[in-house]
Amino acid sequence: MNQPSRVVFFGELLLRLSPPGTEMLLQSPRLEARFGGAEANVASSLAILGHHSVMVSALPNQAIGYACAGELRRHGVDTSAVHFSAGRMGMYFLPPGAMHRPSEVIYDRADSVFARTPASTYDWPKLLDGAQWLHLSGINLALCEGTAETAIAAAQAARSLGVRVSFDGNFRSKLWGDRLPQAPSWLRRIMGEADLVFGNDRDMALALGSDFTQAPAGTRFHAAACAAFEAFPRLAYLASTDRRHSNVDDQQLSAQLATREHTFSTGAHALTGIVDRIGGGDAFAAGLLHGFLRGMTEQTSLDFALAAACLKHSVPGDVNLLREADMQAFLRNEGFEVRR
Repeated sequence: MNQPSRVVFFGELLLRLSPPGTEMLLQSPRLEARFGGAEANVASSLAILGHHSVMVSALPNQAIGYACAGELRRHGVDTSAVHFSAGRMGMYFLPPGAMHRPSEVIYDRADSVFARTPASTYDWPKLLDGAQWLHLSGINLALCEGTAETAIAAAQAARSLGVRVSFDGNFRSKLWGDRLPQAPSWLRRIMGEADLVFGNDRDMALALGSDFTQAPAGTRFHAAACAAFEAFPRLAYLASTDRRHSNVDDQQLSAQLATREHTFSTGAHALTGIVDRIGGGDAFAAGLLHGFLRGMTEQTSLDFALAAACLKHSVPGDVNLLREADMQAFLRNEGFEVRR
C-alpha cells in the first residue's frame, strides 16, 4: 500500500465566474461559479490521486471563503493551513471560446485577502515539516511585491529543510501590469531555488533574457533546457507541454521533460471537442509530481502527466477530477465504449 506523500502548496484561491455554455460574458444574466487557482488545482488533483495535499493560503472569513475551503476539503485537500481574515476574495471571469473565438480571462483580484496577508503569517518550518515537495507558481510573483517575497521565502525555507521545490512559471502578462519589467529578476530568483520547473522556451527566454527562436522549432525546448541548467545549478528537471491549435475546440497536446542527461518526449494526442482547457497545465503538473512521488521512471511519469492533462480537457471546471485508473486506461488506449 502506497503511503500518502505530503505536498505543500502556496497560492491564491479564486472564484471563477463563467457564462453558461459558450455564451459571451453577460449575453444572458447568468454566471456559473466555480473555485480554483493554479496551486489549488494541483493540490486537488494530487489529493484525488491519494497524496496528502496541504493548501497554504488566505481566504475571507465570510460565506464565499468558507465555501471555497469546503470545496477543497471535498477533494481531500488539507485546509488547516488556510488563514481566514476580513477582506475580499480574488476572482476572475472566463467567457469560454468556441471555434475561432478564443477564451478570455478578466481578472478582479486586486487587494484580495491573499494579497494583503503579511509574510509573517506563514511559519514555513512548521508548514513544511514532513513534506516531500513544495509547489508554487509565478502567479505569486505577479500579484504584488508582498506575495512575491512570501513565495521566495517559502522556496528558500523548503531548500534549507531539504524539501524539493516545484515551480510553474504560469506567466500572466495581465497580472504583472506595470511590474512587468521586474518579471525576469523575480523568475530567476525563484527558479534558482527549484528542483523542477514547468516552463517552455518562451518562459526561459523571459527569465534569462535569451532568444531561442533562432533554433529550429523542434529543438527550442532542448536549447532552453540547456540554458536553464547552466543558469540554475540546483535545477534537476524542466517540463513542458506543447499545444498545437486547429481552433479553440480542436487541438493537439504533447509534452517534454529534460534532465541534465536526457530529454524525454511523448507523442501528440488529438483533443477534439474540448470541454474546458482551464487547468490543463495544472493537471499536467499534478500528474508529473504523482509519477515522481510513486517512483515511476521519467518517461512513465511524463506519459502519465500528459494523460492527466489530456483528460482534464473533458472535465468542466478548473480541477482534474479523474483518478489514476482513468489515466492508465487512457494510456492503454482502451477506447470509448461505455464501461459497464
